[in-house]
Order: sequence, then structure tokens, then C-alpha cells
Amino acid sequence: MGEKVVAGAFDLSDRQRYRDRLRRCLDGLGRLLEHGRFDRPRNLMGLEIELNLVGPDGMPKMLNAQVLERIASRDFQTELAMFNLEVNIAPHRLGGRVFDQLAEELRTSLAYADRKAGELAAGIAMIGILPTLDRDDLVSSNLSDVDRYTLLNDQIVAARGEDFALDIAGVERLTCTSKSIAPEAACTSVQLHLQVTPDRFAGVWNAAQVASAAQIAVGANSPFLFGRELWRESRPPLFQQSTDTRPPELQAQGVRPRTWFGERWISSAYDLFEENLRYFPALLPICDDEDPLAVIDAGGVPALSELVLHNGTVYRWNRPVYGIADGVPHLRVENRVLPAGPTIVDVIANAAFYYGLVRALAEESRPVWTRLPFEAAAANFDAACRYGVEARFQWPRHGRHGGTTEVDAVDLVLDELLPLAEVGLDAWGVEPADRDLYLGVIEQRCRRRFNGASWQVATFHRALEAGLSRDVALAATTRRYCELMHVGEPVHAWPVGLPEPVPLG
Repeated sequence: MGEKVVAGAFDLSDRQRYRDRLRRCLDGLGRLLEHGRFDRPRNLMGLEIELNLVGPDGMPKMLNAQVLERIASRDFQTELAMFNLEVNIAPHRLGGRVFDQLAEELRTSLAYADRKAGELAAGIAMIGILPTLDRDDLVSSNLSDVDRYTLLNDQIVAARGEDFALDIAGVERLTCTSKSIAPEAACTSVQLHLQVTPDRFAGVWNAAQVASAAQIAVGANSPFLFGRELWRESRPPLFQQSTDTRPPELQAQGVRPRTWFGERWISSAYDLFEENLRYFPALLPICDDEDPLAVIDAGGVPALSELVLHNGTVYRWNRPVYGIADGVPHLRVENRVLPAGPTIVDVIANAAFYYGLVRALAEESRPVWTRLPFEAAAANFDAACRYGVEARFQWPRHGRHGGTTEVDAVDLVLDELLPLAEVGLDAWGVEPADRDLYLGVIEQRCRRRFNGASWQVATFHRALEAGLSRDVALAATTRRYCELMHVGEPVHAWPVGLPEPVPLG
């Protein structure tokens, strides 16, 4: 969730001062870009995974502070609600057997965390939305006891000025309200970071926007919320609605939501940071003592603290990130579209597909975003979230006449995007064994038209057919999911249904 902050009250002067500091930070960023002050190409990637704590009954456990105390590792951190954790994997250089290395590190880290959680009769679950969550679980009293979350909740609630309305119409429809942003905590994701030089940033971000729909189509894993079967990837609409500072009148005026896909292709990283300042009021107007322009004039590297903090409260699905490592500034693209899980193999396969595809798309001589309207890319993302592997996309036609045509998402992945991802991984220097293993997982999901969402829905309906009530079926599906997650076979190989005897809760 970004930088640590300390809770406190804001007055009117704080917001004006913060706005002024943001402008100076943006000017500082512009100077750094103009003077070529950023890190050289290093081919660095990073990985974060948000996790759920569940009990043996498949229900959420509000124990993250106690579990983190036992884990006692800086690799693990709190997340928004008491049933959430986050694990951070140190940056790796893309190349060689990097994906096998990542898989081994994740196995070690998650097994250790799961053992520590087990001391409190809990376990770790990697899943986009925990199917057993109830509305009573997602209330402000279950937010983690961290100043940032308390302050962020208070500011978003104050900006909205009324209850948050959740209205998601999918296979079934969910309508309810919330007095806090706590429902956002249901959304647990994988965040993929890629460090890029300024001259490559726009191409990589545009490519990531194009890739997002395909990522969701093959990786959807969030079909349930509050006992309802909704979209195959229900996190995006839930995240948008549960953090929406706009009352209905502002929505009707076309004011942009803080959680959004974007509205245009870009030509510079500066475009995104500038948009964030222009479109979105500050939620956390906390000022630092640093004068970024004075630091630059003195030959130093500014932290741009206000810009970084504000950037963390605008929830783009592909977010620009400014950071400093070893005294040198750098830029990253943070890809936030993927749900957590189902298994470590699936997470790494999703990562391999993303890093390979983005590299290849960004380096095409005639990039796809020059032939695909941005509105079509946004519509593809929406279709992928709604329908998963059954989605259909708009895609540029081959040949001289241009335009777009409608294609099956899995056919597009099999015929065009997987071969591109293979080329991209080769360009990164990834070993063929890693490339073939993990892209092979994506291929099998496509050929079987089966992903984490498919398994959850199919198993849930089998349980209903066996006579279980909805709540018991969801709990049984969750328990079986956790069992298979720990076995570790990729989800396309999971058997559908519950083991005998049928669990009754």
C-alpha cells in the first residue's frame, strides 16, 4: 500500500501546501528526465503477492499482526485488513533460470509463513477473492492497526461523503453498501515490477496496457464475493467501487475514478505522473521537509516524497513508480492486474507470460497500440474480467487495410501472444527450459479453457448438485482449493469437485 505515514489531522492550509509541493516534485521529475539522471538498463524485475489467512474451516482469520510477529521477516508485511498479508520477493535480474529461482524462493517463504500461521490454527491462501468472506468480515473494525490504513480510510470516506455502493452484475448480481473502504481488502493480487529506462518507459507501459486483458483472460481467479457468483475476475469492479471517492453526481459528470485503466496511450512517464496531479485531489496531504529542486541544483537525488505518496493513492492497473536504489533514481512499471494464486507454478507462469509479452510488444517495429484504439484496449480488459477464458477481444486486423476484428481471447493467446512471449523471454536471456515450462502452463490453460476461476465455479456447482447449501459449498470449495494449492500442481491439472465423503461444513 505504499509508504508509511503517521496519522494526524489536516487543515485547509495543508492541502494547498501539499499541492504546491506536488508541483515542485513534478518539476523535479521533469528535470531528472531532461538531464538523463536515471539508472542505466539493468533488466530488473520484482514480485509482490497479497495473501489471505484462513482457518481449517476455510473461513478468514483476523490474525495478521500475530502471524507477522511469529514470521519475524521484513519480507512479509501487513495489508489492508487483518486477514491479509503481503510477501515481497527481492528484485531479480531477468535472464537465465530466474523463474525457477523465484519459484523456489516463494516455496520456501510461503511454506515458512504457513507453518507460523499454523501455530495459530490458520493457513496461507493465495486466491484473488476468498469465497468465504462475508460482509461482516469487511468492516472498518477489521482493518489492520496501521496509521496509513486508518488515515486513508478516513480521507476516502470524507471525500465521498456517503456510504460506498457496491453493484456488480455478473452471473448473479451483488448490491450492498459499506461505510468504509474495507471491501477493497477482499482483493488480493500479484504485483509485477519491471525497472525501465525513461526512453523505454512509454513503450513498456503501453505494452502492459495491451497485455492486461490477456493476463486476466488466462489468469482470472476471483469469481465469488459475499456468496454471489459475479465476474470471472471480480477484483477490478470491486476495487473501483470500494475506493470510489465520487458520489453519483460526480460519476454522472464523468469525473475519473481513482481506480482506473486510463484513457490514452502515453509518450513519456511524465504523462502519467502529471495526470495524477491534474485529475486527482490529494488524499494524504503530508509534506516532507525536502525541497526537490534545491536537491537537484546541489547535484543530489530528491526523494519526491509527496509525488510518491500521491501516486500510491491513484490505483492504475499499470502504475508508474519512481524509486531510488543505491543513491540513483529509477522508474518502474508496476503491473497490478493479476489475482493471487492459484499455485506458485501458476503465479510464476503468469509472470513469465507478462515479462515476455511486454518485452516483445514494446519492441515491435509497428507497435500494436498504434493500430488498436485505446478504447478497444479498455473494452478488452473489461471483457476479460467479465468472462475470463471465454472472453472475446478487439484486435488489429492483419494486412494493409487496418481496423480491428473480434477474436477469441484464448485463440489470440495461442496464435499470437504466446509466440511473442517466447520471443520476449529469449530477448531477456531466459533459459529455454524455464521459458518452455512456464509458458507451457499458459498454453495448457488456453487449450483446456480452464483457469482458477473455472475451477472454483465448476467445483462450487458440483457441490451444490451434491446437495450442499451455498455457504457450505463455498467453504468446502475453499478448503479443497487450499489443499490443492499446497500440493502445487498447476490449476489446469486440478480435478474438479470435492473429495469423498462430501464435506458438510
